[in-house]
Amino acid sequence: MKIAIIDYGAGNVQSVLFALERLGFEGNVTNDWITIKSADKVIFPGVGEASSAMKMLQESGLDVLIPTLKQPVLGICLGMQLMCKYSEEGNTNGLGIFDVNVVKFSQEVKVPQMGWNTIYNLKTPLFEGIKENEFMYLVHSYYASLSENTIATTNYELEYSTALQRDNFFGVQFHPEKSGIFGEQILNNFLNL
Repeated sequence: MKIAIIDYGAGNVQSVLFALERLGFEGNVTNDWITIKSADKVIFPGVGEASSAMKMLQESGLDVLIPTLKQPVLGICLGMQLMCKYSEEGNTNGLGIFDVNVVKFSQEVKVPQMGWNTIYNLKTPLFEGIKENEFMYLVHSYYASLSENTIATTNYELEYSTALQRDNFFGVQFHPEKSGIFGEQILNNFLNL
């Protein structure tokens, strides 16, 4: 199986590669259009700030390519947020794959949310074998609002989308590559879609 991990300068690619290796898969870190388009699965990781990450996507033209992909695509953390319509972080227009806005947690809670939290209201084969209220590892100051694309929910101050899906596009706010056996199960489920 050919797995492309999108390289645009804002990804946590090394931990994703290690997680894939633990599952018996090999990933190819690349920003090459042909390699990405011909991959069986595409992983779109992300760590950092939305507006600078979007600028890097635009400079490489990946902002045009990603929404046109036909194979299963998994956005992780900032990758998922960039797949949304808009982010308050840096007043950033996203890729518009999910018709969802990304907004900042209020000052009423500790920001960023960092550490383990539960996911629930699980839908789609992405969560096959995962029990309701399983713990996943999260680090983020902004969240995607609940929408018709929500396939998992987390509560931190309020309920928000901890996973989204539309057609062949999936996004998870948590880091499956850092969430132990259950996170790796979710990655494995994605690779077997």
